[in-house]
Amino acid sequence: MTHVERLRRSPANFRALTGISPEHFDALLAEVAGRHARVLASRGVRPGRRRAPGAGRTFKLPLCDRLLMLLVYYRTYVTHAFLGFLFGVDDSTVGRDINPLQPLLAGVFRIPERKVELRPDEVRELFFDATEQPTRRPGPGKGQRAYYSGKRKRHTLKHQVVVVRKRLPPGPAPGGLPKRRRVRVAAVSPAYGGRTHDKRVYDLSRTACTPPGVPRAGDSGYRGTTLRVPHRKPPKGELTARQRRANRRHARRRVAAEHAIGKMKVWRVVSDRYRGPRRRHTLVMKNVAGLHNRMYG
Repeated sequence: MTHVERLRRSPANFRALTGISPEHFDALLAEVAGRHARVLASRGVRPGRRRAPGAGRTFKLPLCDRLLMLLVYYRTYVTHAFLGFLFGVDDSTVGRDINPLQPLLAGVFRIPERKVELRPDEVRELFFDATEQPTRRPGPGKGQRAYYSGKRKRHTLKHQVVVVRKRLPPGPAPGGLPKRRRVRVAAVSPAYGGRTHDKRVYDLSRTACTPPGVPRAGDSGYRGTTLRVPHRKPPKGELTARQRRANRRHARRRVAAEHAIGKMKVWRVVSDRYRGPRRRHTLVMKNVAGLHNRMYG
């Protein structure tokens, strides 16, 4: 009996340990299996290959258990030694089992970095927000100052997240979810050091939206951009009643971005202190955004 079959007996525990339901896992496994088969087939016809197809080390766990291991890793962010104990493999085997699956997941979810393509009839507004995650301090001469966040008082990685609030038809929301949850992560920028300002991240990411006329909003960190931002209190002055009402309306709409980022951080790999290579963090962030969209978008 595979680990997936054992865990499937308790759907509540399945979702608690992976972040998705067994039904979403089955659909995701089918897509990953198709991509995995194409990768294996392409290796067999690689020019200059000396060994016969299928030669080399074989996997102890089936593909379903390796995908389950990756999702448990994203959801709980435990060490490889603990994962190896749970799945009955060596801790060095854990990395060989889950690392090749991460690009396959990214190919399934296809979360862009800068180009957001939407249909005019499905989106009401775009929201931009930046999120930071603690990371280990870089070694000497590796840009410690660039990763130090004065706001968080520690070294962090920063991403800009673009959240879409969908335009829903009248009546109950499709899928049985409340309408306030009908948000989707449309794009995730590359990782920047925590010292980088939100506006600087926006300028570097050069996010392009299609169609171009979709309203776009952000918080006060995006002042100076083309986004809608709240009114700022003037020096030695006060906001007018109209401006305060506009700020409240803006906050009620923009909270959709906070909800989406909060739901993403259910997967602890993007909320706890990041221990992995920084070059791989953008890939992990995109995969978590895809998992969020499967469950809440």
